[in-house]
Amino acid sequence: MKDGKWITMGIESSCDETSVAILQEGRTVLSNVISSQIKVHQVFGGVVPEIASRHHLDNINGVLKQALEEAQVTLKDVDVIGVTYGPGLVGALLIGLATAKGIAFAMKKPLVGVHHIQGHISANYIEHADLEPPFLALVVSGGHTHIVDVRGYNEYEVLGRTRDDAAGEAFDKVARVLGLGYPGGPKIDKIAKEGNPQAVEFKRVYLGKGSLDFSFSGIKTGVLNYLNAEKQRGREINPADVAASFQQAVMEVIVNKAILAAKTHDKKKIVLAGGVAANSRLREMLSYECKREGIDLYAPSPILCTDNAAMIACAAYYKYQEGLLDDLTLDAYPNLPL
Repeated sequence: MKDGKWITMGIESSCDETSVAILQEGRTVLSNVISSQIKVHQVFGGVVPEIASRHHLDNINGVLKQALEEAQVTLKDVDVIGVTYGPGLVGALLIGLATAKGIAFAMKKPLVGVHHIQGHISANYIEHADLEPPFLALVVSGGHTHIVDVRGYNEYEVLGRTRDDAAGEAFDKVARVLGLGYPGGPKIDKIAKEGNPQAVEFKRVYLGKGSLDFSFSGIKTGVLNYLNAEKQRGREINPADVAASFQQAVMEVIVNKAILAAKTHDKKKIVLAGGVAANSRLREMLSYECKREGIDLYAPSPILCTDNAAMIACAAYYKYQEGLLDDLTLDAYPNLPL
């Protein structure tokens, strides 16, 4: 503890961000250091797992040291250590896990494994002091598109999920074929502002009546087919129009299903989470629909939408409060279900 207040350390290394954070009383961020590998992977057009793991290994000690210095605490002050143990890239996860377990063993500190999606949802507790469960969470990221019924800090039920590509994954693939580069989400969001979202009619996939699941592989294929057809006809392609139309189609489905879930399950609060939660069009559309339906919308600031350790520390704090601890046998689970 520091000044009589509980100190939680979080460690995140599930993909290509190495992050360590120090939180006080579960929600106050003392430090949140993030070392991104975006520039490393840009040349490949996506994350290369082996390279990501090596960079985590190179970065973790420096990031840990910086987080402690910025928070003005020592390892002795830390009361509990939270670490992402899945889902994610197994080699990347293992670097964070080994670090957390090493500190827990050496310093005799309790260890808490955190599900990556639970971390993203918990980012909103940091941002909004008044937020408490129950609520509906819409998690939109590179690897996940989930609608989750959050009944308590550690009680979740997945109501809907993607059956194929996650929204962020579809954004990356479409950005690649448009020649926009990596990461695709921010690139499409930026160029879409210059385009007409009604220029190209891409199919909205809703699956069965009342379904809360998602499917984005079809629209990805639709974009590819459109581009190929236009090239064969010798027509000029406007990347901004294609990006705007694609983004509009994806976000319409996501927003409509989130509102449907809130109505069906009588939820008056929707919490937005995940990397794609930073998308300006998603925020704009969801905000409009929530106001129209009398639903309170909560969303984290962009820095807390990305993979970061502050959200992991927050989730670990609430798991620890309920006695949900792990031991040194904790392992990495790349396909860990929520």
